[in-house]
Amino acid sequence: MKEKINLLYIITKLELGGAQQQLLELIKRLDKEKFNPFLFTAKDGFLMERALSQEGLTVKRSAWLDRSINPLKDFLSFIEIYRFIRHNGIDFVHTHSSKAGIIGRWAAKLAGAKKIIHTVHGWSFNEHQSFFFRNFFLCLERITAAITDKLIVVCEYDLAKGLKYGIGRNSKYTIIRYGIRKEDFASRDTLSVRAELGIGGKDFVVGNISCFKPQKCVADFIRMAFLVDKAVPHVKFLLIGDGREREGIEKMVDRFSLRKKLILLGWRQDIPRLLAAMDVFVLTSLWEGLPISVLEAMASGRPVVATDTGGIAEAVREGSTGFLVPCRSIEGLSQKVVFLSKEKRLREEIGKNGPAYLTGRFGWDEAVEAHCRLYL
Repeated sequence: MKEKINLLYIITKLELGGAQQQLLELIKRLDKEKFNPFLFTAKDGFLMERALSQEGLTVKRSAWLDRSINPLKDFLSFIEIYRFIRHNGIDFVHTHSSKAGIIGRWAAKLAGAKKIIHTVHGWSFNEHQSFFFRNFFLCLERITAAITDKLIVVCEYDLAKGLKYGIGRNSKYTIIRYGIRKEDFASRDTLSVRAELGIGGKDFVVGNISCFKPQKCVADFIRMAFLVDKAVPHVKFLLIGDGREREGIEKMVDRFSLRKKLILLGWRQDIPRLLAAMDVFVLTSLWEGLPISVLEAMASGRPVVATDTGGIAEAVREGSTGFLVPCRSIEGLSQKVVFLSKEKRLREEIGKNGPAYLTGRFGWDEAVEAHCRLYL
């Protein structure tokens, strides 16, 4: 009988994000007759219990791996990963997230892993960084791509961007799109969810799901809410998420006098129910790969209004599944939301188009099969 492949996944932290949820679902669906999965990650994280409860998964909680850059901790986490690979006879290393992707791939190379794979959930460099940091991360990506056997991207945009900036050859890339279980987002339990949140049946609800960090530019959602509130009667806003900018976001809510209109929900596990309570989903990101929240909103039959960045345009089709506006265009965001508030029939039409568009493009069976085919 052929031995199982020891497969180590490395991700910086199991926070409640799209990359993390996709990875855990992939591990859950792996054929355990062929693969023996391991996971190396930071010691804490919102999704840690979900990882620890997975049958057949060995989880290593690092004492040093963290999101912030710290040369000493980064070196110690590198040593941890190197030793873990050697001690457990790891065959393949598959890294996720930018920081773990750099440290993990170099540790895998020096530890003698047979194959090294990295999934790009949006590149580590972008136009909103300083010249120094942008070029520093770009150089790291180029050098590390040279020791990587395969680069997985989740959208055409990241493939084109990687090639444009000389990160690996075209032959190293493969596109494996995210998986979405549409049936998980078929909830129509609108009234009970709204009642729990103190939202009236006639209220027009605008929602956002984001980690409170610079990339997501949640402050723009607050600014947009201020403009929409002046134009739309009976409007409420749901903001799902948390992060290091929480204090600043709360101050903005108070400064714009939105405390009675905007509900801060923190991290939640019942995303399908909350999406069902929304009329429109809004994303205000400055840079992205392809955000899971947009796909989930579409699966829920909700029109999407999003900033035109990364691979979002590969899912949000203008006037069909939603609308796109330039980054930082508060006026553009508010105009689209106000327009949709008056067009119930259009919202319903877009709501039907979203799940239909996902069919055949973002299925979990296809995603898992593509990963397994790549590994084998």
